[in-house]
Amino acid sequence: MISHIKQFFESHLLIKEIESQNDIDHKLKLGCAVLMYEMIHVDEELHDNEAQKIRHALQQQFDITETETEELLLIAHEEKNNTADYYRFTSLINQHYSQQQKIFLIQQLWHIAYADNTRDKFEDNLVRNISELLHVPHRHFSPTKTHAPQNI
Repeated sequence: MISHIKQFFESHLLIKEIESQNDIDHKLKLGCAVLMYEMIHVDEELHDNEAQKIRHALQQQFDITETETEELLLIAHEEKNNTADYYRFTSLINQHYSQQQKIFLIQQLWHIAYADNTRDKFEDNLVRNISELLHVPHRHFSPTKTHAPQNI
């Protein structure tokens, strides 16, 4: 009897699907792209330098082609429009990224935020919120600002 109950739970209630590393890598790329994409839109002003900076950041971080970058940004655009919060993306990043990788992502977000040579309170707030969701301590969050352009 107990074995039948156990079998029922295993077959109906437990998730057995194990994601491949390729699936995880794709979701991580998408998660980072969505966060970066949000960064260039949070101030409701899109500048060419921000768009270029996000493309460069994605290509640098993931070693992808221009075509792959454009496809990733199209998907990120769709995800951004269909997502109310960032928890889905940040939780995946938390599971698979080291602390150093998360700090690097925050640095990239600052570079994207400052690509238009303006400091915007909405961009600051977004980076702060993402840093908190990624469990990047403030002592690492603040110094990452120093990697942004200093002429702002």
